[in-house]
Amino acid sequence: MSTQKYQGREAIIAELRGSALWLKMDEEKRPNGDLTDLLRLVSHDPDVRVVVLTGAAEKIFCVGGGGKGAGDTMQERDAYWFGGMQLARDVILAALDCEKPIVGRINGHAVGKGCSIALCCDVTVMAEEAKIGDTHVKVGLAAGDGGSLLWPYIVGPLLARRYLLTGDLLTGKEAERIGLVTESVPRAEIDARTEYWVGRLMEGAPAAITMTKRALSAWVRKQAADHLDMSLGLETLTFMTEDHREGSAALVERRAPKFSGR
Repeated sequence: MSTQKYQGREAIIAELRGSALWLKMDEEKRPNGDLTDLLRLVSHDPDVRVVVLTGAAEKIFCVGGGGKGAGDTMQERDAYWFGGMQLARDVILAALDCEKPIVGRINGHAVGKGCSIALCCDVTVMAEEAKIGDTHVKVGLAAGDGGSLLWPYIVGPLLARRYLLTGDLLTGKEAERIGLVTESVPRAEIDARTEYWVGRLMEGAPAAITMTKRALSAWVRKQAADHLDMSLGLETLTFMTEDHREGSAALVERRAPKFSGR
């Protein structure tokens, strides 16, 4: 087996370890497009049994767009936003549709769209002190890129409301306690526990695991396309508000935002 067909992507480091494909996201290079392509490609590769998704940086899994590269003019911001919405939709759908079990090695912060990508994984191992959450509302945006679909599906509507309406972050320990991730471990143990889960998934019959994953994900996969079209549209409405501009400025200036309702 060769990793050649998975290489050459600017934002993803691909490494084949036996029958497990490790995909390491380079946060600085905005990995959504490359990740979408690779998840679609690996889905039909008979030589790969398990995908491991993690961050390339030591303490960052993925922290979403953050407005990087949006430009200064209104035209630049609009073009950036339109492209970003397409990528956000595609990467969540690709992750949910992937036929291989995905182990999320959440080595660091998973925030915003990065949190949604983490929640698409089938098994998640998270560093205890890392933070996870959907902080859209803190910058004046609706939680559009998967959070409003995935949180209620995983932890139920009550906890989803509690965290999505406040934008509060959780540590790995807290995320495990509410059932948002499979387990949290000291950072020194994250590789060993990731390999443990890869090994457990390798023990099963590939077709049986694939079909069971399909059954488990049937509802959320059926809902995903329509829900994302709706929720990303709502996020776009909030993108055009003064409150979002204030939230973005406050984030850059490291201060609390002063929202006006406009």
